[in-house]
Amino acid sequence: MTQLHVAASRTHDDTAAARRTLAAHDASAAQIADAMVATWRAIDTALAPIIGSKAVAALYKRSLHLTARTHPWLAAAHEGGQAAIDLAGLKSVVARQSDADAAHGSSALLQTFNQLLGSLIGPSLTERLLRGAWANPSSSPPAQDTT
Repeated sequence: MTQLHVAASRTHDDTAAARRTLAAHDASAAQIADAMVATWRAIDTALAPIIGSKAVAALYKRSLHLTARTHPWLAAAHEGGQAAIDLAGLKSVVARQSDADAAHGSSALLQTFNQLLGSLIGPSLTERLLRGAWANPSSSPPAQDTT
């Protein structure tokens, strides 16, 4: 396997871990909504210093748009023209879904974001930047790499 395939596989594994966290233990839609907010905060914390908050928000909005094709209820998560990620809107719309729909739509949104970012900066860098967000979204921001 090439390095690119190995990195893509690791990134997919990290996305799968985040999805399992969202769907674990028969989580309710409200719990999934809380996990999504924590995950998106961690993603923003990891990426904003590097690409800027507006770029993170643009990737988030694009991911919502793409994911809404298969999960139309996600379109309501960001209907305004705000420049920032609307976590309150996301939490509200996820919490209103059935537990299964909340889990599937939330997982799809994270996977779409991961694929979109990976298509722009490559799977290896995506994996490095988002490793902390996928592993433990409620933890403190990852330490800066000084190498």
